[in-house]
Amino acid sequence: MVLLVCAYCAILALPNVLPADVKEKFPSWMPVDTVPLGLDLRGGSHLLLELDFDRYMREHMMNMRDQLRSALRKERIGYLSLQAKKDHVSVKIRQDTVGEGVSLDTIFRSVDPDLQVKTSEGVTTLEYTPQKEREIQAHLLQQSIEIVDRRVNETGTKEPIIQRQGTDRIIVQVPGLQDPSQLKNLLGKTAKMNFHLVNESITGQQVASGAMPSGTKLLVADGAAERLEVDGSMPRYPVYSEIALSGELLINANATYQEGQPIVDFTFNSLGARKFGEITQANIGKRFAVVLDNKVITAPVIRSAILGGRGIIEGNFTVESANELAMLLRAGALPAPLNIIEERSVGPSLGQDSIDAGTLAAIVGTTLVMFFMLMSYGLFGIFANIALMIHLLIIVAAMSLLQITLTLPGIAGIVLTMGMAVDANVLIYERIRDEVRVGRSPASAIEHGFKIAFGTILDSNITTLIAAALLYYYGAGTVKGFAVTLSIGILSTIFASVMICRMIIYGWARNVKPKRIPI
Repeated sequence: MVLLVCAYCAILALPNVLPADVKEKFPSWMPVDTVPLGLDLRGGSHLLLELDFDRYMREHMMNMRDQLRSALRKERIGYLSLQAKKDHVSVKIRQDTVGEGVSLDTIFRSVDPDLQVKTSEGVTTLEYTPQKEREIQAHLLQQSIEIVDRRVNETGTKEPIIQRQGTDRIIVQVPGLQDPSQLKNLLGKTAKMNFHLVNESITGQQVASGAMPSGTKLLVADGAAERLEVDGSMPRYPVYSEIALSGELLINANATYQEGQPIVDFTFNSLGARKFGEITQANIGKRFAVVLDNKVITAPVIRSAILGGRGIIEGNFTVESANELAMLLRAGALPAPLNIIEERSVGPSLGQDSIDAGTLAAIVGTTLVMFFMLMSYGLFGIFANIALMIHLLIIVAAMSLLQITLTLPGIAGIVLTMGMAVDANVLIYERIRDEVRVGRSPASAIEHGFKIAFGTILDSNITTLIAAALLYYYGAGTVKGFAVTLSIGILSTIFASVMICRMIIYGWARNVKPKRIPI
């Protein structure tokens, strides 16, 4: 069983030392995965993103204001000075218009039950408590991390590091991505898509003046700077402020072609399909604007009812832009904008320097350890060195199989476990020496040495494993990489130093039948 495990580990580790053209000739059942390298070894891009919580709250309060306006109008309640600020909504209710049995508090709570309602000098203020704001911010950050993870993983990159920093920041590290511009474009877009009906009653003069009636807003066309109107102005669309159909109801989006031109094909869920059908059926002949991040991608005329829940987005796309839009829609919209506040690129040359330095440290450290074992224990030192090489093989095989990213601290963890591996052999060999001194035969001394030392080895490795588990749980980034390689190394140590070394020594003792132990 030990030999089978060693052979399996050798097969798993083999692709790490073979060139790519050789691996391509492998049969299908052979593993080809190598240990993925982290940002500090492979090079790549590092971005620090900041959640724009203030902007989210401003937009959120504007939505609260619009909902409150609709609720008050529905109950025919008069009001004055309905305003939305960064952190609250204020309104002055005309008490003479409040009918009997109408509860203002119920109306306010219908907007959002978590809002606090305060009234002072006739002005009612709706706001969140500081604790509730912190909960909202934490939820937004977690949601943003999940969406960023989906977006980055769709690019085909391996092992991105995406983690929270503080209360409003996200670290994104993508190994192997040398040009961060694509990543910046991907993460800098909120990708909030909605559908709005175009207000057909607005004249060209009104659009030119920019004066819109209540309930209508002007939106610039996406890529407007590249396609100006005849008079040199940017194309703008007067759309109803109310969202006709939310992009959150999308369940899939793919880039495809129509008449040789790239387009984006999208699909709604059952609720979205029903609403889409109702809207298109009731507004034939009118324009329906597709709005992404407050810019109109396209505003086609509805020719007929679309009842299948599927549609297309046209908009002078290139193949790349169509694929990017489809990917953004599949990943979902960011709940709040993310600002890029720090950007770093790690070149492959720096990564290679780290690999060279780490490799040199590993070779020197391993060589010194092996030399020490050889000088201290002679033939048994050679047995320990063989187990040490197999221990290293097991670590590489495990990281290749599980696709654990190797970082510079990870190399440090491997070097550390090399010393820990022979430490177990030292305990066993010293115990064997003690057993020989009390007069036991070679076979009995070997058996008792392994049996008695095993408890000490297990205890010492379990305590180290606990420390590694805590490092992984509470640590982040490279600290986790160190903890992972250390944990794998500890488990490998127990197997290599006890199982493999014992197998070698027992085999030697059975064949040679020594009169004394050369230790």
